[in-house]
Amino acid sequence: MNNNEQFAIEFRDVSLSFDDKRALDEMSFQLERGQMICITGVSGSGKSVLLRVASGLLVPDEGQVFIEGHSIAGLDEQGLLALRSATMGIVFQEQSLFTGMSVYDNTAYRLDEHGWPEADTERAVREILRFVGLEDDMEKFPEELSVGMGRRLEFARVLVGWPKIMLFDEATSGLDPINARIMLDLVIRARDIHQMSSLYVTKELHEIPYLASHSAVRQQSGEILIQSVAGGSGGPANQMRVILLEDGRVAFLGTPGEFESSNLAAVTRMTHPAPGAPSTDTYIPDPWSRGKKPVS
Repeated sequence: MNNNEQFAIEFRDVSLSFDDKRALDEMSFQLERGQMICITGVSGSGKSVLLRVASGLLVPDEGQVFIEGHSIAGLDEQGLLALRSATMGIVFQEQSLFTGMSVYDNTAYRLDEHGWPEADTERAVREILRFVGLEDDMEKFPEELSVGMGRRLEFARVLVGWPKIMLFDEATSGLDPINARIMLDLVIRARDIHQMSSLYVTKELHEIPYLASHSAVRQQSGEILIQSVAGGSGGPANQMRVILLEDGRVAFLGTPGEFESSNLAAVTRMTHPAPGAPSTDTYIPDPWSRGKKPVS
């Protein structure tokens, strides 16, 4: 086994430019199997570009990208599609639902495309719709769903079949605080119960401590509970890391606690922006702790 096979995703000195402007600049990091990395930074720092390179949707000018130990360099479009389909799900900001299909058919679409047997497809679709709380809405169409329900259907479409790797691009964008927390809890459940490796892009800095301080536990009854994690207790939440991007470079890589306490200029510019700085959110340790209102 090669050393890089222990990683779900690995970037080695990856650079990419658009019109002579560096979007990613000599970027290197590793996403371990079962680990979550939160990626943050101001608008234009390279977050979404990083996800598209990780998924093979963009090809770097320099450097190497490995998925499950396999270099994606030189793969043709068919090979990249096969690799994505076999290993990862991607939640982008843009809606991708088929308006003329029911909740069930939207969820089953990817499995049908890959020739899953009908019985296996039905079992997988019912399982994931139960997971996201849409089991009773299978016959509805997207226009009949609320914004939050539609976003959960987006999750169901990419989580069905439980891919090994998940890429989230501002998964809670445009949601109210209640639905945003529902989505975060779904992310935690996928991470902890199904041991998914994930890159989670967000500008909402208060999401980082929530993801780091909560874990999902399956009870003997089969019920899955989201609970607070004591420091140093192990598990996916305590393995979480934060990457801060600045001008396409990794300006910080460390634990959520290290990010919160860091005095690095790149971090403080993000957590305590000066007047007139690029728009972002301030750092809030836990907006959903008792006695605090959710942050919109």
